[in-house]
Amino acid sequence: MTTISPWTVDSTTATLNRNLSATNGKVTGQSTMDQSAYIKLMTAQLQYQDPFEPMDNTQMVAQMAQFSQLAGQAEANKTLQTIANALGGGGRLSDAASWIGKSMLVDSSSVAPGARGDYAGQLTLPADSTGVSIDLVDGAGGIVKTIDLGPQKAGDVPFYWDGRDANGDPVPAGVLTMNVRGARPSATASWATIAAVQSPASGADAKLITTLGRFTAADALSLS
Repeated sequence: MTTISPWTVDSTTATLNRNLSATNGKVTGQSTMDQSAYIKLMTAQLQYQDPFEPMDNTQMVAQMAQFSQLAGQAEANKTLQTIANALGGGGRLSDAASWIGKSMLVDSSSVAPGARGDYAGQLTLPADSTGVSIDLVDGAGGIVKTIDLGPQKAGDVPFYWDGRDANGDPVPAGVLTMNVRGARPSATASWATIAAVQSPASGADAKLITTLGRFTAADALSLS
């Protein structure tokens, strides 16, 4: 008896395949089969087989075994892709780790001291102003420092304070809130020192830990 490859499509199977596609309203011309399509095709073969010449059990078992092997291969490919994605995430974590000790400019209405105890950030003004100032306010509502920026054109306006009082002594202020006077900025941002990097167990983007909170690399407006 002539041996037929389990995946050989003879004229009868081709006809059944066309009938199956027409019955299910699927688009014909499909070059691959998933598990659902294979089961439907096998069911159709059993339904329309010649009762005097039924399908060879050996061929059916061979078809099922080969399909099981292909399904296992597909699962293995998915697993390998997951591993590849995880390794890619590890690379991103490595990149983010190189940022430790640097400062990132992030959208924030608060400002924290840098490594030298200084405070810096920027305002984005939608229009020119005749006089802009920033009050840096502590948690109790007291004004720790007023930074007078004077007249400013529309656009990004940087500000800086060395974190020292009039005598040149460091002011132990911590995180301060910005209160802008003389203008209504469309955005405020401040520089935050990156102290550590956290890698979530979920595989999400690494978090950069700063005194202003946790941020992703995409949150950085600038890096210094």
